[in-house]
Amino acid sequence: MGFSSLAIRQSLWSRAAIWLAFAGALAVAPLMFRSGLSMTILSQAGYVIIICLSYNILFGQGGMLSFGHAVYTGFGALFAMHAMRIADSAGGWSTPLPLIPLVGGLAGGLMAVLFGYVTTKKSGITFAMITLGLGELVAAMSLMFPGFFGGEGGVKADRVYGAPFLGFDFGPQIQVYYLIAVYCFICTALMYAFTCTPLGRLLNATRDNPERVEFIGYNTQRIRYLAFIISGFFAGIGGGLAAINFEIINAGESLSIAQSGSFLLFTFLGGASFFVGPIIGGVMLVLASVLLSDLTKAWLLYIGLFFVLMVMYAPGGVASLIVANTAIFRSGKASHLALPYVGLMLLAVAALLGLSLVIEMIYHVQFEAAKGPVMHFLGVAIDTHQRMTWGVAIAYIAIFGGLFAWACGRFSNIWEKVQEEMETAGSLEARS
Repeated sequence: MGFSSLAIRQSLWSRAAIWLAFAGALAVAPLMFRSGLSMTILSQAGYVIIICLSYNILFGQGGMLSFGHAVYTGFGALFAMHAMRIADSAGGWSTPLPLIPLVGGLAGGLMAVLFGYVTTKKSGITFAMITLGLGELVAAMSLMFPGFFGGEGGVKADRVYGAPFLGFDFGPQIQVYYLIAVYCFICTALMYAFTCTPLGRLLNATRDNPERVEFIGYNTQRIRYLAFIISGFFAGIGGGLAAINFEIINAGESLSIAQSGSFLLFTFLGGASFFVGPIIGGVMLVLASVLLSDLTKAWLLYIGLFFVLMVMYAPGGVASLIVANTAIFRSGKASHLALPYVGLMLLAVAALLGLSLVIEMIYHVQFEAAKGPVMHFLGVAIDTHQRMTWGVAIAYIAIFGGLFAWACGRFSNIWEKVQEEMETAGSLEARS
């Protein structure tokens, strides 16, 4: 009993340390990264994390593949925008700005109540197709009612209205960031708490074995429906924060299937099987859309290639790689993988440089031919009209790609050996 209570106490302290570190990171981040671009990335990452975590309630925890999650973020953003417009109007309903995201959350939850009743009656592929149809229906409907959805110009509002709230008028971006950070921390904590509730556990059981859940007397449709509403509520909060951050919402983009697809894609890439996975995925989504899109016009192609590689070699997402390597580090076996990792990374970087060169050359020839045959790649002038350039680039890919494939095989053998040693050590500890 003493050992058990000590283990529980250590677990509680470790979790408290993680949450304190998370809160500290949110508080310190804008003090370390002060540029306008950094503030933009941090602000967007805050509410995208909430949206990805809300999506993972459906996808990762409930096994519900949804193609229409943008409906709930979009409606949350639209209702939040209209609430700001009303509050800003003369004699309007005065709602403090920090409460506006809750308006978005209620809107997202209300839409989930309406649509979830229909979608959660089915599961699996049928559920996914219904969410896809509803998402496309709402996106098309946004063009039919420009008074509410704003038409092609979108809906605009000013977040600076009324008297300051506790001395903050939320004009400066840093004040908006801290508002987003507070919501990010609270919503993340609440969604984590949801995973520990009986409903959260039943949702996991419904994902894994719905027949058994029905057999013990629970209604799986009702479980999915309640989870759907909770997911829509938090998605609406994320949409409301996006409305505050941008002060304009274009319904065509916010409700589109592409927006829903991005939430699905990056939640998977982050690691849907782990609670921290959507947080990683949300940060990756913002970095890709803000930084990578500025570096190259082929950024969607790179994301697609990365997605294919992750599905093939790490279907558990980035979080699974972190967890697996953390376990190896704790077991003291990291020295066995240090040199193989370095070699693998160097070969991967070399092969990716060659692949990126060919992709950028193709894009330059196809879309920027009017600028001339010369393009710049990593500060080096490349003549795309020279056959030698193409030959060298393709040979570079073939050589380092082949070496990388060979190194992957070697690394896989070492990895399996280390895993076997860890399993053997664990079984010996259990016996003793």
